Amino acid sequence: MSRLPALSGRALIGHLRRHGFEVISQEGSHVKLRRGDITVIVPVHGTHSLRRPTLLGILKDAGLTPDDLL
Repeated sequence: MSRLPALSGRALIGHLRRHGFEVISQEGSHVKLRRGDITVIVPVHGTHSLRRPTLLGILKDAGLTPDDLL
């Protein structure tokens, strides 16, 4: 497994959209995306990078691996 890149919430949303997720709603700084019956919520706080545990949790919920981001 390669090193996990530092990503902002907006960058992660771009990666998720390339993997078939669609933005369905936004409440404040949290964006909800869906692909089939999988729904994930991504926090977007400007250009701040997501913490590693948060990023790994979102990827796990989305059914993706860190290698899918490369």
